[in-house]
Amino acid sequence: MERIPFKSLPDALRKQAEKYAQKPALKYRKQGEYVTLSYAAFYDRALMAARGLRKVGVAPGDRVAILSENRVGWVIADMGILCAGGVTVPIYATNTPHQIEYHLNHSNSKVVFVSGKFQYSKLLKIRDQIPQVRLVVSFERFLGEERLPLTSFYQLSEIDEPILQEERAELEALIETLSPDDLLTLIYTSGTTGTPKGVMLTHGNIMFDAWYSAKKIGSITDQETFLSFLPLSHIFERTAGYYLCVMLGSILAFADSIEKLPENLMEVRPTVMMTVPRLLEKIYSRIIDTVHELPLWKQHFFDVALGIGQRYISERYLQKIKPPFLLRVQYRLADLIIFRKFKGRFGGNLRFCCSGGAPLEKTINEFFWIIGLPIFEGYGLTETSPVVSINNFQRLAFGSVGTALEETHFRIEEDGEILVRGPQVMHGYYNEPEATAEAIDGEWFRTGDIGRLDGDFLYITDRKKEIIITSGGKNIPPQPIENALKLDKYISQAYVHGDRKPFVSALIVPRVERLLEFAKEKKIHYYDLEDLVMNEQVRALFAERVEGVNANLAQYERVKKFVLLPRDFSIEDGELTATLKLKRKVISEKYRSKIERMYNENVN
Repeated sequence: MERIPFKSLPDALRKQAEKYAQKPALKYRKQGEYVTLSYAAFYDRALMAARGLRKVGVAPGDRVAILSENRVGWVIADMGILCAGGVTVPIYATNTPHQIEYHLNHSNSKVVFVSGKFQYSKLLKIRDQIPQVRLVVSFERFLGEERLPLTSFYQLSEIDEPILQEERAELEALIETLSPDDLLTLIYTSGTTGTPKGVMLTHGNIMFDAWYSAKKIGSITDQETFLSFLPLSHIFERTAGYYLCVMLGSILAFADSIEKLPENLMEVRPTVMMTVPRLLEKIYSRIIDTVHELPLWKQHFFDVALGIGQRYISERYLQKIKPPFLLRVQYRLADLIIFRKFKGRFGGNLRFCCSGGAPLEKTINEFFWIIGLPIFEGYGLTETSPVVSINNFQRLAFGSVGTALEETHFRIEEDGEILVRGPQVMHGYYNEPEATAEAIDGEWFRTGDIGRLDGDFLYITDRKKEIIITSGGKNIPPQPIENALKLDKYISQAYVHGDRKPFVSALIVPRVERLLEFAKEKKIHYYDLEDLVMNEQVRALFAERVEGVNANLAQYERVKKFVLLPRDFSIEDGELTATLKLKRKVISEKYRSKIERMYNENVN
């Protein structure tokens, strides 16, 4: 196995600062314009942060939390923590004060970085419950309160005071002591199925995962520009979208937000991007909507082009044969006339995306490959740093999550659960030996996911704990049904229910644009969306759409009843994780009365 050329992440940054001193490392918005920070400057800023942390008493092994949205300060603070020998504890900016209290107390974090006043106000609400927190460091400047000491990141780092030679030598001596076995981070699971657990990941876990994921994909170089928009608090973006950049010597650019992503793509023109299925679903829907508005002859031309693209991709990447000359010419024409226009919306330089966090519908994945934007679907968990398998140009199977990374092995239990073994598997849950023993069986980690192997390609069926077991004893994975529903042009989101119930029901969120279009066409009068989703004509439309999906499902899998909701599930309302997966427990509790009503009514 190829040797990774770094002992730790700070060691990687130090070496890249020597190798690529003046090359841009970070690209971010400042006073309305994108500016860059070189590798040498990034390293110096990290050392300044480490110097400041050591002055306030942070010692090697101490936990330091970051409670912030994505920004350049996040990665500089993180590298500062690591250069001081500390352990980073990321906390989602969307977390409530109660959730933050648990993370800070469980990890015993004494210093907390915050983005600004709003996050600081959350800490004030729980001040009496977090007595061990002795200092808050804010990326933005404002006045704090005496009962919760506050300083700015600028002041902590003493940016006006360059690193002295003796300070640099002292910090670099500390960096030299770091090894792959040292703890890098505690990441708390989302807690959708119980109390959050602190996943212990080492420098070695994460460096292995980043390095061999890149090697698996191939052709990733120091010339890449990554666009970061997923939360850095999540291991997927942190490993594959941030640490991998540092290890390669590439550029890491920050999007302003998910909402601003379309314009950021045009400004940054990235070559690589980490993404999640929910975003791809939305982009796919918008493209299909655009086509839907075209004259019928252009819609037909688009369908013909898709058919050409499907044959081309199948022969070139799935069957591994050179497409015939005529098909190659037809595909180039389709790309020139149609597909290139859609690719242009991504900045024009995007070579591929990596998708994780949830299953990606096969039809959507294939569509992006056809238009010339390959999506490498992979699989992993927080506990596996995260990647354990991924597709690539050489080994591709739509609907699968690819083949294993080097030194990574799978085992499928009798009940279908996937077990994983490899250097990226966590060292355990922090201060929870029983939970660790339950999750790690000898050298095998129990993923809690159900799947199968077809040759060496891994396919995920569902979460073991999310499998619906009806009162009739039928086992039904909800995600394939939800994905099938979301492919319908009228459906934005879907949540399927039915555990210990006689049949499957669903909560369905309409796509607002299509719904309003339908209401206008049918001259439906309504006050607001809540009124509109109760309309009989709308109900009849969605009953028809659901039946179209049911036609391809087994009898016991079919959605027999549904409720239309007037708004999307969201992170802000606690219904989605940071990677836009459904929080099933939260949704089932929040809409319990609507769900129960479906089962209490007479079944037709």
